[in-house]
Amino acid sequence: MRAARLIRMALLIQSSPGLTAAALARELDVSERTVIRDAQALQEAGVPVRSERGRTGGYHLAPGYRTRLTTLRPTEAETLFLSGLPTALRDLGLSDEADSARLKLTATLLPSVRAAAEASVRRFHLDAPAWFREPATPELLPELARAVWSDRAVELAYARPGRDGSPASPVSRVVEPYGLVLKAGTWYVVARLRGGDGPGGGWRTYRVDRVTALSPAPGGRETFVRDADFDLAAHWEARSYDFARSLLRTTVTVRLTAWGLDRLSAVVDGAAVGDALASASAPDAAGLVTLDLPAESEDVAYDQLARLGADAEVLAPASLRARFRARAAALTALYGPGVEGC
Repeated sequence: MRAARLIRMALLIQSSPGLTAAALARELDVSERTVIRDAQALQEAGVPVRSERGRTGGYHLAPGYRTRLTTLRPTEAETLFLSGLPTALRDLGLSDEADSARLKLTATLLPSVRAAAEASVRRFHLDAPAWFREPATPELLPELARAVWSDRAVELAYARPGRDGSPASPVSRVVEPYGLVLKAGTWYVVARLRGGDGPGGGWRTYRVDRVTALSPAPGGRETFVRDADFDLAAHWEARSYDFARSLLRTTVTVRLTAWGLDRLSAVVDGAAVGDALASASAPDAAGLVTLDLPAESEDVAYDQLARLGADAEVLAPASLRARFRARAAALTALYGPGVEGC
């Protein structure tokens, strides 16, 4: 509806003075001509919108003019009060600030809208971590968050995972941290290597719980100028799948029963399932399917395939097959003939 679009346009101009007609058109999904007509409509309604030319031009509101939050509809207030994740705010050290902000916002709302906002908190709770795990808050997360807020470059020490079960290797990087992402209870930092124009434009993603130390960037050049075109959500969506695939550093050849094949997606990372199924052979005379399964490491593959029991047989590598043979022997000794229960 046009009324809702006019309100949104006024709020956009208030929050980001200097937006051009083209920028507003993109945000509102309309033409520039419609933006110009809407600006005139706002002026006629008493909203002091003005258009300025030049480098610092664009649309502005008159100095001192502010729209009122009391124009929020009940459904908008409900959504706004649901927009925060309590666990994420706690991890970032922002719980007190969030509570204070909600209290201030509540005080500005009309009674009918305030009731709708409070009702949403009583009815919905957002819990990001997966079941059956209690993720620990990375010790350096609040400090890293402060660097993200202040556009401050840092030197971080990182425990890079080894290949095929080998120990993690320490690395050091000077990065410009652009944003933090909470994915299934695990925090990641999206950063740009300082002075890095390597593959992917120097962008890197690090698990925060593997950051072992954090210090100001050397050389007295801590603050960086953020790329105004960087969109964290769009970047994460584009890179997360590639990032997940980059963790798959080994391949396991496995033979599965029909049940094991059906259960594969429940025990294996999603990024690996597509490649595994694409490599699957036709069922043999016994109905068994052989495929190449990408995995992060032999340790991870062992944990994943063990959940399939006798419906998965590892054919290669020999070292992983030997681990399953040893496990089978141990289980046979524990549950084999002649062994009495307690």
